[in-house]
Amino acid sequence: MCGFVGFAAAKLEQAEARATIKAMGDLIAHRGPDGEGFYVDERVALGHRRLSIIDLEGGTQPMFNEDGSLVVVFNGEIYNFQALRAELEAAGHTFSTRSDTEVLLHGYEQWGEDMPAKLRGMFAFMLWDKKNETLFGARDIFGIKPYYYYNQGGHFLFGSEIKSFLPHPGFVKELNEERLPEYLSIEYIPGEETMFRGVYKLPGAHWLRWKDGKLKTHRYFDIRFQADESLTDEEWQKKITEVFSESVAAHQIADVEVGCFLSSGVDSSFVVNEVAKGTPHVKSFSVGYEEEKYSELPYAQAFSKEIGVPSIANKVNADEFFEANQTIQWYLDEPMPNPSEVPLYFLTKNAAKYVKVVLSGEGADELFGGYPMYCAAWHFAGYSKTPAPLRKAAAALAKRLPAFKGKNFVMRGAMEPWQRFMRANYVFSTPAERDQYLKKDYHSKKPEEWFKPYFDQVKGLDEPTQLQWVDIHTWMLYDILLKADRMSMANSLELRVPFLDREVLKVATALPARLRSGKEQTKIALRRAAMAQLPESVAKRKKLGFPVPLNDWLRQDKYYNMVREKFEGEVCAKFFVPEACIRLLDSHKNGTAKPGAMTQIWSIYSFILWYEQFFVLR
Repeated sequence: MCGFVGFAAAKLEQAEARATIKAMGDLIAHRGPDGEGFYVDERVALGHRRLSIIDLEGGTQPMFNEDGSLVVVFNGEIYNFQALRAELEAAGHTFSTRSDTEVLLHGYEQWGEDMPAKLRGMFAFMLWDKKNETLFGARDIFGIKPYYYYNQGGHFLFGSEIKSFLPHPGFVKELNEERLPEYLSIEYIPGEETMFRGVYKLPGAHWLRWKDGKLKTHRYFDIRFQADESLTDEEWQKKITEVFSESVAAHQIADVEVGCFLSSGVDSSFVVNEVAKGTPHVKSFSVGYEEEKYSELPYAQAFSKEIGVPSIANKVNADEFFEANQTIQWYLDEPMPNPSEVPLYFLTKNAAKYVKVVLSGEGADELFGGYPMYCAAWHFAGYSKTPAPLRKAAAALAKRLPAFKGKNFVMRGAMEPWQRFMRANYVFSTPAERDQYLKKDYHSKKPEEWFKPYFDQVKGLDEPTQLQWVDIHTWMLYDILLKADRMSMANSLELRVPFLDREVLKVATALPARLRSGKEQTKIALRRAAMAQLPESVAKRKKLGFPVPLNDWLRQDKYYNMVREKFEGEVCAKFFVPEACIRLLDSHKNGTAKPGAMTQIWSIYSFILWYEQFFVLR
């Protein structure tokens, strides 16, 4: 696990370029404290920060091919690199290291732009082809590893984190203010834009090519759900067990010790149990709170004791939680108000004292149907068979009637799936509710309209599967995986996700929808596979996520006043209506606020902290 930076232009002054690329690399030193490397020529500058995991002695970067005509910087792990290496050696290529990085160089020589589609792993890389004066890069199919670029004013910048662009003299740091409403509603921008104007995310499963100042991006892999009804439920259970076991084994490839994260849920428990089969004394890491009612530690520690795995835990208190927030917003690059990022930050900080690599359970919910809203979608799926005119007429009538049981269902049942997608208004229930806190009218489209293009691509699927596909391409990519990467890399820890594997994906996307979720159950087939190996109490446990006692803390004077101080400050007045923000905070404190007020307060507060980090303090 590492980080890379780079830039290109029609002509570079090399001494200046060397100083710039070094400064850019220094800003992501946390991604790779074990070493640094740089390459500069008349067109391109590449920088790399290394966290040594595989081939500790020989895997330094930037790395070159035999004649020096290709140079690459790379972040991630290629889990099938040994098989690819054997194939390339059979084709006549000669390797000089044991590193997976070298497969990218020879793979590009052999397969060109078809190379990324052959890779199994988590990766982001940029390769400079000197002979053809072409930059070529790609991101893994899920988007596990980050990739940003900026192509303005004759300067092409790229790297693992946006903050690395700050030292470049051609980078114009400017807030993408028009996207503030989307951030407030959704927690992130559900597309390629970022909160920095002109900075874009390369989506998962895409490659990019830069040549003569022209940039092209291309999707090289599609995730498609296509149910296979030919297998029995028992055969699917066996298939899941086998492919997951193989994926966990592949994700343990390393020349350093590998540990595991362990929460109270089935996903991480399944991972730890699988690793423990071959590594009985694997270290597991858990985090909780001093407030026991919010802590998952008792469940995690009981499970680790039952399977004989060492448990290393730490607790977070309110002071630590609030003190860490500004630092966390700096590491995130873009504002993110998901409170679970804070315990994750402390979890990775503690784990990094013991190991360099951990396995985690991200991705299981999206691939195998783990969110409650998928259950709700099954109810709508049945109602959607009623002719649309009848559903719309019923909704119009229900709207005029007083409250009754099922009114909300009837009204939402007349909508299309993209219109009732709950993540679109994740923080505020409507744009009107959100806009009362904004100083300006941005004339933004409704949050759900951002998701319509995603739903349009999977119209033929049942509604629960549509939600899964959209989650994989939005929520998982722009929230879950970003949070996991930034919080682990902030503490120089490599986080691997064995559920997000190409072979596991093949099984998940072929699994019949009824075995992913139902009206009352989530992750049906995955839980059955887990139940065969885990205690029943773990396999059946409902999803908790990372529960946070923030609701309670914001009612305490000390933390209430910390937030209020920001709401009374200059940044809040620049973008928000301070009086409205303070009323929201006060109503939460005195218990009169509507449900969800804490999330709304935290979204505004997190943006202020982030803006201060990038536009006031630096």
